[in-house]
Amino acid sequence: MAILDKPLSNLQIELLQLYSQDVSEEDLVAIKRLLAKYFADRASDEMDKLWDEKGWTNKTMDEQIF
Repeated sequence: MAILDKPLSNLQIELLQLYSQDVSEEDLVAIKRLLAKYFADRASDEMDKLWDEKGWTNKTMDEQIF
């Protein structure tokens, strides 16, 4: 068995407590979607802040060459 180098985060502890309960497949899918939406919304909010800080516009994005 592997020894953990770091203690579990608060999120990991909460998820482990949730996983110890028997949830239906439907609930599991709903929880996964909820988590995905939460993190997608946070990423979108961070991008909005970055756009505001940098003064970016749609034109800025169109001018970028990748």
